[in-house]
Amino acid sequence: MQYLWKLEKAFMKDLLDSYPDPKPAPTTLATLLKRMQEKGFVAYKQMGRSRQYYPLVKKSDYFSTHLSGLIRKFFDGSHSEFASFFTSESDLSEAELEELKEIINKELKKKRS
Repeated sequence: MQYLWKLEKAFMKDLLDSYPDPKPAPTTLATLLKRMQEKGFVAYKQMGRSRQYYPLVKKSDYFSTHLSGLIRKFFDGSHSEFASFFTSESDLSEAELEELKEIINKELKKKRS
């Protein structure tokens, strides 16, 4: 999905060219595209014998859905438990923690207004 969001529309060759070496086999990529299409994430336009793929979901929506599922599954739906785990178990620098603190403070100000 990352490559497809970046390219916006792409043929199989374009997607394969986007991958770093070692590139996936074309059959592997075709399987992934088929599964993403079945899940409603990707569609294509037939152009002769080729298919031009494009995303059906925005990156932010896709990420939000998957993150919510992860929080439900592994943290019993608790966002604070997720945040606690994320901040304590990842190797965040002091600067990154301060940045997160600023993000939280901005969100708190929005909620209070």
